Amino acid sequence: MERFYEVMFIVRPDLADEEVDKIIAGLEQTVANGGGTVRSVEKMGRRKLAYLVRKFSEGNYVLLTVDADGPLVAELERRLRVTEQVIKFITVRMDEEEKRINKIKAIRASRTKLSDQTPAAESVEEPAAAQEESAQASA
Repeated sequence: MERFYEVMFIVRPDLADEEVDKIIAGLEQTVANGGGTVRSVEKMGRRKLAYLVRKFSEGNYVLLTVDADGPLVAELERRLRVTEQVIKFITVRMDEEEKRINKIKAIRASRTKLSDQTPAAESVEEPAAAQEESAQASA
């Protein structure tokens, strides 16, 4: 069963763009050979790391969104782990997150806003009608 994953990895900051492209192409090939599909690849550029990782304070971030099954993701993580240029990576399963967000949106859409309720509008009209009646009675 194919699921939607985001794989973010950080490569060494001293790598040339060609070498980063080569790593990305290798990962895309791994996904294609395993029967998955790559939705998108986003190079996020060089950013400062929160703490030193393998003596680096900066790194080039890459976000890979993939439709794959469990064994394919395990193979992708194995390749990231043994690639020396990759200093950190994380894989997040996003299909559960999308399901949760859609459920929250449906709940919010089903609720009515307090300002949309009609009793508030009727209560504004009632005092005006009462004032008109009292004005007619005194005349």
